[in-house]
Amino acid sequence: MTDTQKKQAAEFADSPGKLDNWIAGRTTPPTTGDYSTGISPATGEATVDVANSGEEDVERAVAAAHAAARNWKRFPSAERGRILTRIAHIMRDEANRLADLEISDTGKPRATALGEIENSAAYFEFYAGLVNLPAGDVIDVEPDQHNFTRREPYGVIGVITPWNVPLNQAARAVAPALTSGNTVVIKPAEVSSQTTVELARIAQRAGLPDGVLNVVLGRGSVAGEALVKHDLVRKVAFTGSVQTGRRIGQIAAERIIPLTLELGGKSAIVVFADADLEVAAREAVRAFTGNSGQVCSAGSRLLVERSVHEEFVARVTAIAAELKAGVDLGPMITGAQYQQVQDYFRVAREEGAEAALGGELGAEERESGGYFVPATIYRGVDNEARIAREEIFGPVLVAMPFDDERDAIRIANDSEFGLVAGVFTADIGRAFRVADEIEAGQVFVNSWSTGAVQTPFGGHKNSGYGREKGIEALMHYTHLKTVVFSYGAAT
Repeated sequence: MTDTQKKQAAEFADSPGKLDNWIAGRTTPPTTGDYSTGISPATGEATVDVANSGEEDVERAVAAAHAAARNWKRFPSAERGRILTRIAHIMRDEANRLADLEISDTGKPRATALGEIENSAAYFEFYAGLVNLPAGDVIDVEPDQHNFTRREPYGVIGVITPWNVPLNQAARAVAPALTSGNTVVIKPAEVSSQTTVELARIAQRAGLPDGVLNVVLGRGSVAGEALVKHDLVRKVAFTGSVQTGRRIGQIAAERIIPLTLELGGKSAIVVFADADLEVAAREAVRAFTGNSGQVCSAGSRLLVERSVHEEFVARVTAIAAELKAGVDLGPMITGAQYQQVQDYFRVAREEGAEAALGGELGAEERESGGYFVPATIYRGVDNEARIAREEIFGPVLVAMPFDDERDAIRIANDSEFGLVAGVFTADIGRAFRVADEIEAGQVFVNSWSTGAVQTPFGGHKNSGYGREKGIEALMHYTHLKTVVFSYGAAT
């Protein structure tokens, strides 16, 4: 790191107050002059004033990315890889500082935040080794022709990320986009922007040329929409709600640009009587309480073979009852989400759902000063109930019995979503059959884990389309060109 870069890093670390855009390698206040004050969801205290950018700020960021695109596309691939590797190293070296920023915005327990920082660094490390991919093909057509395909970057990529796992979501999109030779303008959620801005600063310190990665802050309805509509943005990647995804899809369709959408989920955990019930119970709790249920891939529907339904729900309840607010469970990250979960508690009562655990705020949550809600489990729920069909986005699990394998598949697939699923059984043949039949982008067998950066991730149905993560993501950040080279017959 140069002396100038060290000075910039120190100045940022010591300058609380305002969080500005990062455009063309420098801090850039919004042209609107407008800021919103962030609130810690764990304490209710003010954190940082975040820029509310307008269309002019988006224009500046996209112009910077466009100006840098040709040089970055032609940048030596090995050097691109070295830069991404350095980004990963700096993120790991400064993991505690990044975790502090993430906790400030989201209130996560420190262990959760540090785990997400490590996973974010792993994206850059993984894609640094793939800079020579994806490769094209040579196609044999005629003896006097050399026909080949190559994959090329789109140019400027617009990325819009949600508030639930800010740095992880940014890294998941930025790393493969940069690896493929694209430049990026990213618009993080306005309530959790600090680590995304710091990622851009780290990237500059790692040697990323100015303009290759830009961050525009502000509201999705203003800055986000302007980014999707911009003529020089050639592809958009969005993670968030189905409603907003539809709006972005309409704009992308009008512009005829490719789009990756990772939207909602109501994922099924399917437990057969022959499973290791103790392992399955621990994994089920992890599935619905990870990040306090604020992930699209949360396992929020628990399907249990009828003969062990009561026993298994009791096991899950006993484990979940040990979780403590602020230690094991972080808060709801926004006030609106805090209210939404309580609204679903009311819906559950109106539907006559039986709460095996939680279902209302307890003294611990009420006295915390933050947006904490208890882990909640409803037993014997009908799959037609609203709490079984709608994404709650909190630590809420609905359990329901099934009669046999075919019934389990029917219930699992009876959802508008299809992001992930889990199958727990000792019968390997059954595991393959059920995994084959379930309509989801990822199916886990005897575990629940979506963290591996190497595995492609994306949904079916209303959970979206396109894929992030793994080598597959590179196919979605590049497009194909065919070159036909005729050199004439030998004389």
